[in-house]
Amino acid sequence: MFIQKDKKHILIVTHSIIPAIKYGGIERVIWDLGKTLVEKGFRVSYLVSPGSYCDFAQVFAYDPTISINSQIPNNVDLVHFNFNPKEEIKKPYIVSVHGNPSFGEILNVQSVFVSKNQAERYSSQIFAYNGLDWNNYPKVNLAQPRKHFHFLANAAWRVKNVKGAISICKKAQQELEVLGGNRFNIKMGLRFTLDRHVHFRGMVDNAQKAKCLAQSKGLIFPVLWHEPFGLAIIESLYFGCPIFATPYGALNEIVSKEYGFLSASADELTLALLNTEDYNKKSCHEYVIENFSAENMTNAYIQYYEKVLNGEQLNEKAPTLKEQAPQKFLPYS
Repeated sequence: MFIQKDKKHILIVTHSIIPAIKYGGIERVIWDLGKTLVEKGFRVSYLVSPGSYCDFAQVFAYDPTISINSQIPNNVDLVHFNFNPKEEIKKPYIVSVHGNPSFGEILNVQSVFVSKNQAERYSSQIFAYNGLDWNNYPKVNLAQPRKHFHFLANAAWRVKNVKGAISICKKAQQELEVLGGNRFNIKMGLRFTLDRHVHFRGMVDNAQKAKCLAQSKGLIFPVLWHEPFGLAIIESLYFGCPIFATPYGALNEIVSKEYGFLSASADELTLALLNTEDYNKKSCHEYVIENFSAENMTNAYIQYYEKVLNGEQLNEKAPTLKEQAPQKFLPYS
């Protein structure tokens, strides 16, 4: 049975505020998903934190202190969770898994992962790549001079390894713009960076981010965990920026040799920065538009919606992490 799109009501649920003004990967993804579903004839509502607003869908305020089932409108056909619900859901539903749940945690049988690598690590084959509506981004002048490299992530998360990004650029004698962190950070163990080659911009808005990436030679992304997907990767590629990163998680899947350089060696990454002209900015830009759009993401989710509405179970058994990591951070030297 194919979905009668004009008759299906999708409720998208997360416990944060939409839209994303500054940092907010999940919020950005579900906004573009909902808008694209509406454009395809679906009815969409959001169950999200108070303070949210949306001009194309109805918004309900999520209350974590009461039953989720009691907050789902009766006329909803399918619920799309962006966290693992802790109660049995009465409506048809799916659960997008955006992070790296811990070893021993049992996930929902209706889980959908955000990359092939992430799915395989949890003994699943069910995934839908994140995508973005590139119409929300400014047109890129690929001939614009490039001044610096950039780091784009929440720098307070040690797995994102801003310290490694800073070291790489210092060795290569290159300027680094850090988007998503401050020069002084208690969470990083009283990190205070004095290097004048490094510029901390804090949590930037969309316009500030676009301006920085349009002038960047590439993304420095030496993560120390299995990256589930990495919106920073596709946003950077959109602006013609090749990726210089560790080969963990979805990075091998998304970043081929044509679009960047992957290594767990700081020395190898440092040398790679000196060869940014080897990468074609136009190819990076076109690759991400073709493969990681909101349209592609939405079409993938629609297929899962159809299966669930037909009474199917997405995973044969509840996914769980296959192997416990021997150490907190993946190798990097």
